[in-house]
Amino acid sequence: MIKIYNRKTKTYEVEKVSGDKYLNWIYSTKVGIRFLELFIKKKLFSYIYGKYCDMSISKNKIKKFINDFDINIGESITATDSFINFNDFFTRKLHPTARPIEKITNTFVSPGDGRITVYENINLEKIVEVKGFTYSLHDLIPDKAIAKKYNNGSMIILRLCPTDYHRFHFIDGGICEHASKVKGSYYSVNPIALNKIPTIFCENKREWSTFHSDNFGDVLYMEVGATCVGSIIQSYTPNERVSKGDEKGYFKFGGSTVILFLEKNKVKIDEDILLQSNLGYECKVLMGEKIGVKYN
Repeated sequence: MIKIYNRKTKTYEVEKVSGDKYLNWIYSTKVGIRFLELFIKKKLFSYIYGKYCDMSISKNKIKKFINDFDINIGESITATDSFINFNDFFTRKLHPTARPIEKITNTFVSPGDGRITVYENINLEKIVEVKGFTYSLHDLIPDKAIAKKYNNGSMIILRLCPTDYHRFHFIDGGICEHASKVKGSYYSVNPIALNKIPTIFCENKREWSTFHSDNFGDVLYMEVGATCVGSIIQSYTPNERVSKGDEKGYFKFGGSTVILFLEKNKVKIDEDILLQSNLGYECKVLMGEKIGVKYN
């Protein structure tokens, strides 16, 4: 059971998990873990499933998915019967009014829908993660000069579930450099998996890029792939100016994660998010929602 904090109702909710029985079997049994290491974490498994989600036959599962997870399909630009396959539904675009952006320049917003955790004053060599396990930022980013900029800064982890809107956006106006790719495995990023394999963010396929924002310094964006994520798609144009809320990219099917690294004293994260993060709970957020302000 995964409990998350709802900022609007100020209550804890139990998250509906897509494939929870499967995840528990894979990550909690000897046979499942063996199967995970031999096949599921490999690129081939996610490639095959991704291809299936690109086929027209996969659209047969869309309506059941919508009903099982209470997805507000009215937010989608495309109607349910008009999706050509499951990935078309999964990467759906929303009406602009569905995700209003906090346009105030000193307001820091969430880059996407998901569940957020924040770590402050991160030690470059010792980032604390699940169950007290620690790893170095160098394990995540194979560029020491880039990593060094974020020592004592903040780390924002946005976990996207398969049920979430799966496009991610820019948190401010500015210019983003090209994305660098790091090859890796395809473990799930669900807490069920993270509790068993806390090094997932360091082991999974990922892409990272430096965003030179107008108001929050240089923000390091990192997109982490996961089981059944056929692709991480960067839809922005590198080195060209973007506006706050513009789309940066999207994930194809599967739970995924966006990680932001902020320089020291650039953003003051909202107190409720910091409190819940310290208590070990993720906060449910939507793209464009205020999660902090510019540090004065």
